[in-house]
Parts: sequence; C-alpha cells; structure tokens
Amino acid sequence: MLFDLRGKRRRLVQGIYLALAILMGGGLVLFGIGGDVSGGLFDAFSDRSGGSGNDVVEERIDRNVKRVQANPANEAALKALVRDNYALAVARQDANATTFPAESKEDLRRAAAYWQRYLEAETGKPDASLASVALRVYDLGALGRPKEAAASMQIIAASSNDFQSYLQLVQYAALAKDERTADLAAQKAVDLAPKNLKKDVKMQANQLKKAAEQQQAAG
Repeated sequence: MLFDLRGKRRRLVQGIYLALAILMGGGLVLFGIGGDVSGGLFDAFSDRSGGSGNDVVEERIDRNVKRVQANPANEAALKALVRDNYALAVARQDANATTFPAESKEDLRRAAAYWQRYLEAETGKPDASLASVALRVYDLGALGRPKEAAASMQIIAASSNDFQSYLQLVQYAALAKDERTADLAAQKAVDLAPKNLKKDVKMQANQLKKAAEQQQAAG
C-alpha cells in the first residue's frame, strides 16, 4: 500500500483503488456504457437473432464496411467497426491473457484506423464509451501507443469529470512523456477529489508519474 492509514480515511483511499481497478479492468469497454451502436464486447459476440461467435461479428463488419464505403462520414458504422474489430482481437486471445497475440494485431490496427476516422467524422463531442475501447486498442498490451492512449483517456476523463479518471490520465500522459498533460491532469484530479482526500490523490498522482518514468527506463 502507498499509504499507512486507518479507519474511515483508509477505507476512502481504498475506494480510490477500487474505482481505478474498475476502470482499468475495462468495465466501460465490456458493457459499452453510453454507446449507441453494437453495445459493448458482450454484444459484439451475440447476435440478437440468436447467433454467436466470430462469424456474426465478421458479417456485421462486412455490412458496416459497405456502409462506410457508401458514406465515409457514417458515424454509426464507424463506431461499430471500432468495437467489432476490437472484439475480434479479443476473441483471438488466450484465456486470462494480458497481451494480444500476433494474429490480433491486424484487428487492432483496423480498430485504431476506424477510431481515427470516427474522430474526423464526429461533429460533436466524441463518444466517451467508444474512447474506452480505443484506450484498450492503444494500451501497452495491445498496440502499445501511449500517445494515442493518452488522447483517448483525455476524452474519457473530460466526460467522467472525476478524480479517478484524471488519475488514469496522469498515468497515460506520463507514459506518453507528455509532462504538461500529466501535470494538468494531476492538478485536476486534486481539484475534483473530496477535501479529505486531496493530499492522498496528489501523492498518488506523483507515484503514477514516477512509476511511468521507471517503466520507460526499464523498457
């Protein structure tokens, strides 16, 4: 543990870790919170007509590719293509794997490409639940592109507007060597934290930045 705390204060700090664990565990990705196309990963593998498996996902991808060819700015189809290509990448993983195999990388690259096309087509605020999928696509165990991961996390943090999300942004920005964004995110996390947690949140933000530096040095 980072802190030696007791009683209610200790339980509150433990709450920080629980919230981060939920976010890092991909809850937003799995359930597609806030999404309007294809749902989360669970929906990606279950056809509403009763079918299941990769064939269903691939058929849906084919349909949406044609929709995008007919209208390159079709946001709904682009969003579905991000989710479904990521779903295929996940389907190729071994159980309990923390990284993606080589055969998943093409699916991940397609998901990333459609995410960038979606951002270009989006005329309002980007979909935060879709950004959570993009975050997983760019994460270290996937494509390993921290700059794009940090940009995705920035969308999530702006939408959630809570100190837990901004602490995650500290981590990704630090991994991307974006010190300015990491510092701004750390200050935002402190500002959003309850008064009795501000000091602890500041300490954790510093720990996350140091951990990112150590990871970069080791890598």
